[in-house]
Amino acid sequence: MLAAGQESLPKNSVITPHPGEAARLLGVGIKDIQADRPAAVRALARKFNTVCVLKGSGSLIADADGRLALCNHGHPAMATAGLGDVLAGLIGALMAQHLTPFDAACLAVWLHASAGQKVGESGRGLAASDIIPAIRQLLEELQPCLI
Repeated sequence: MLAAGQESLPKNSVITPHPGEAARLLGVGIKDIQADRPAAVRALARKFNTVCVLKGSGSLIADADGRLALCNHGHPAMATAGLGDVLAGLIGALMAQHLTPFDAACLAVWLHASAGQKVGESGRGLAASDIIPAIRQLLEELQPCLI
């Protein structure tokens, strides 16, 4: 839909492309995205007037005003089907609790990556269902800070 030219998203939308999707959305190659990930995520946020999470090693979050955040947590085993759906669900759940889209995306990316790192370091395979308990544990540990 977006790659086909529809450049209007509802207010408070968040998009979560991986580098291949980002390349299609910007009409460039994946190498171009990876060569300057901060510029790419900012370009996507501006183009679609939204918050953008550019997934991958060193996930980046940007908004249309130029704010940029980096998450260095994560694990290579996180590149599996379904983990992006978990991230999107986390972002939506946090927005439903009245966090701004940028703040929700930043917290969700950190929770998602930290949980994935914790589970990934255990040495076993990583499925979407594996990180949900770790996310819950992180939220319980952070609860005093989130109130």
